Amino acid sequence: MNHQRRKFLRAAAAGGALYAFGRTPDTVWAQAAGTGGFSDYKALVCLFMFGGNDSWNMVVPNSTAEYNAYARSRGGGTASSLAIDRAALLPITRVGQVAGDPSFGFHPSMTGVRDLFAAGRLAVLPNIGPLLRPTTKAQYQSAATSGHTLPPQLFSHNDQQDQWHSLRGRAVMRSGWAGRVADVLAARTADQQLALNVSLAGQTFFQAGEVARPYVSGATGAATFTGLGTTGVAGGRRSSFEALLAASSGASTNTMYERSFATVQRRALQYADRVNAAIAAGPNFAALPNTGVTLTPLQTQLRTVAKMIASRSQLSMSRQIFFVSVGGFDQHDTLLDDQPGLLSNVSNSIKMFHDAVAEIGLQDSVTLFTHSDFGRTLTSNGDGSDHAWGGVQLVAGGAVRGGRFYGDYPLLEIGSTLEIGGGRIIPTVSADQYAATLASWFGVTDTDLVKVAPSINNFATRNLGFLT
Repeated sequence: MNHQRRKFLRAAAAGGALYAFGRTPDTVWAQAAGTGGFSDYKALVCLFMFGGNDSWNMVVPNSTAEYNAYARSRGGGTASSLAIDRAALLPITRVGQVAGDPSFGFHPSMTGVRDLFAAGRLAVLPNIGPLLRPTTKAQYQSAATSGHTLPPQLFSHNDQQDQWHSLRGRAVMRSGWAGRVADVLAARTADQQLALNVSLAGQTFFQAGEVARPYVSGATGAATFTGLGTTGVAGGRRSSFEALLAASSGASTNTMYERSFATVQRRALQYADRVNAAIAAGPNFAALPNTGVTLTPLQTQLRTVAKMIASRSQLSMSRQIFFVSVGGFDQHDTLLDDQPGLLSNVSNSIKMFHDAVAEIGLQDSVTLFTHSDFGRTLTSNGDGSDHAWGGVQLVAGGAVRGGRFYGDYPLLEIGSTLEIGGGRIIPTVSADQYAATLASWFGVTDTDLVKVAPSINNFATRNLGFLT
């Protein structure tokens, strides 16, 4: 019997490893027991726009001098112009804005985030990106000889995604900043029945800790094994499979790989049941309904996030960080044709998610923030833009001190003090400051911030102030 069991497990490992480890939920590693748990609930939701969002068209200068500089830099009046028509912008008024201050507008397709900004539920970070320390144009130009440290492999998709996810700069680190948040909060979240980090968009370096591991789900819930049910033949098949896994995970005669394989499968089954039951029990949100409306893939991910948040008590959750994503932003071509649909999806999704969370009274406890590979060049490559550095990000939620910009919007002028060639802009706010502000609100102590954001001590301001 033992021989047959081992034979089965070897066959399953050889033929079904991709399914078992790639499509079923990831292992949830128990966190160390501790004291000092949280008495409230908070969630962060990272919305990653893969490809590098051309954010200079997302939030656009609307005052005359600033708009004219933007239009010139983007080829205004030429066949290759990337500039948005000034008359089409959705004007916004910032808190404290007075006559003579520069004015701005959202892309014409972004009515959802415009409305949140006007309601004080959304803030703009106008020039942010990975930085190891504050950097001037002269320091950037002389870095090769002066020793001024820059993030590695600027303008590279994979490397800059990594920098946003990890904040590791040039250090050797095996964790992302959300994973390190889970590590430092392990003692205070030990009673949670699910990992602090949950991805609905595949494995992410962002959520991997040195100890803590994320839970990976599908867009609508946890993946399940075909043919395993709770009743009849399917129920009997599952019972037999679970018994086999239980025996094999502890069998000393099996190899380490066989025992690990069986353990992963057992946990996948257990957590899939738990997560899917919680999602099924979640409300039918008016803002993100189960039926009657066709949701985009991003909206579907956010609906599942909202349902998991609604089931927080069922899962004994006090702190959660979710990861969702949308692609299509590597717009070297057809920028003006494709961007309206992409930005409309992002804008509507953020607004719908905010409204769904408000339906359960948790809008002040949930903060959504955006990431993207990098900003894009001001200049056109004929029909699109190229990889750059600084760009605009958004933060939304009831705890956000919205209707404001945090940091200075740069002058979008070729040859300006922050433009380093090709229409690339040096960021003036770092991704570390961004993460530190979010982590502080989430419950990370000031002492532990350097573990989350390793370069934070290189910046005068640790907290950007956009959360109450």
